[in-house]
Amino acid sequence: MIPQSRQIARAGLERLPAVITHAGEKAAWRFVEFFTANIRNKNTRAAYAHAVVEFFNWCESGGLELSQLTPVAIAAYIEGHPGQPPTVKQHLAAIRMLFDYLVLGQIVPMNPASSVRGPKHVVKRGKTPVLKADQARQLLDSIETESIVGLRDRALLGLMCYTFARVSAAVHMCVEDYYQNGKRWWFRLHEKGGKRHEVPAHHNAQDYMDAYLEATGIWEEKKGPLFRSVDRHRRLTLKPMTRVDVWRMIRRRARGAGIGEIIGCHTFRATGITAYLENGGTIENAQAIAAHESPRTTKLYDRTSDEITLDEVERIAI
Repeated sequence: MIPQSRQIARAGLERLPAVITHAGEKAAWRFVEFFTANIRNKNTRAAYAHAVVEFFNWCESGGLELSQLTPVAIAAYIEGHPGQPPTVKQHLAAIRMLFDYLVLGQIVPMNPASSVRGPKHVVKRGKTPVLKADQARQLLDSIETESIVGLRDRALLGLMCYTFARVSAAVHMCVEDYYQNGKRWWFRLHEKGGKRHEVPAHHNAQDYMDAYLEATGIWEEKKGPLFRSVDRHRRLTLKPMTRVDVWRMIRRRARGAGIGEIIGCHTFRATGITAYLENGGTIENAQAIAAHESPRTTKLYDRTSDEITLDEVERIAI
């Protein structure tokens, strides 16, 4: 029996690709298991589902069955992919991972994508827009604090600036994830891959958070969401904010502060890292605060070398 629609939906798919269904029930189940049991992050699941569905649609249009897929076929798909190098590399990674899973499940004898090379793509500087320290201060100070919504927004942006938190980690915080340990207050962030990451609260972030929690009175709701959405009457609900809610809030607050640059959720992560490094912080410690696996990733957020000063140009003594 082919997997039921609920399990297919859980895998982030509308339906199974024809190439998979033609390979039989065992292949169909293994395919669904790859997304539901093997990939826990829903964003990764959605991206990989999109990638492999595009690939199998290409296979179907060319009359290729699962058993006919070879490194040459995969290479032809990658060579003709219309996406930018980062997209192509992600699609190839998804195909490789899927076939690794199919090999382990004894659906196919070998991984035809393992020897295929993707396009070269080296990133030395991130594209995330970064605010200067005075711009970030301008934005935070522009938020009105007479309303609970204003206090919430300032606390959230302060958290992201001073802990380098990802927006996904911030919106998944519960009230108990802001806690006291000894004389210090700490933030507990639930990062990608189920990792728990704890960061001491900067005094500004602590002030913002205390003001927000005092105004809302949710201190004792330990298991409840920390950053909550509002209803049409601008009252807090029991539902957490979503990443889209935060993005819209940031765009609104930026306009209100007179900041013309187009910024988003990741801006505050990059802004915090850059401000930290400009004040003498090290890449190694920034990496630890940001919970990056590699210092190379942290360096992408570093904008301290973006501006070339006149003094440096004058060193060209010709």
